[in-house]
Parts: sequence; structure tokens; C-alpha cells
Amino acid sequence: MRRTTLTALGAGLLLALTGCGTSDQPAPTVTVTVTVTPTLSAAEQRQACVEAWADTIAARPDDFDPEADTDPDPDACNAIPEADYLDVYMDGLMLSNKRGLDAR
Repeated sequence: MRRTTLTALGAGLLLALTGCGTSDQPAPTVTVTVTVTPTLSAAEQRQACVEAWADTIAARPDDFDPEADTDPDPDACNAIPEADYLDVYMDGLMLSNKRGLDAR
């Protein structure tokens, strides 16, 4: 009997404390941030690499020596297969030359 009384008293105390525990402040909301990286097609990746090479080549200093100096590899070209890399570089070189001629 004593055990039942203590259990009932404990349950009643728990309910009383829980029932009176309301707050005027709303519960905090959970914010979930999702970052989506756009996926480029192979053609879009190639074009982005060509444009990045054109920008890199155009940014060369005046005393750049193609026989001795090297260009940094653009980050946009990381996904380009090695077999296509020279073609993409040459397309970037031609685009850089075209931009230079168009700017005249």
C-alpha cells in the first residue's frame, strides 16, 4: 500500500510540475541549411575550363616567357580528362587571342 501511495504521489507531483511549466516564449525553430552544388554537363565543364584558361592567359604579366614560365592550372579544369587537356588549353589560348583582338 505504501508503495502505491508513493508512486501515485510521485506521478501527481510530476504531472503538476509539467502542467505548470508553460512558457510565454515560443519554442525555438530549427533551421536546416542545404547547399546544392550545381552539376555541369561535360560540355559546360569544358566551356568553363576554356574560359578559365583564357582568363589565366590574359592575366599573364608583360614579361611572361612561355619557354620558361608556367601558368597555374585553373580550378575549373579539374574535371577535364587528361586526354582533352591540351585541346582545352589551346581553345583557351585562341579565345584569349580573340578577346584581345576584339578589344582593339
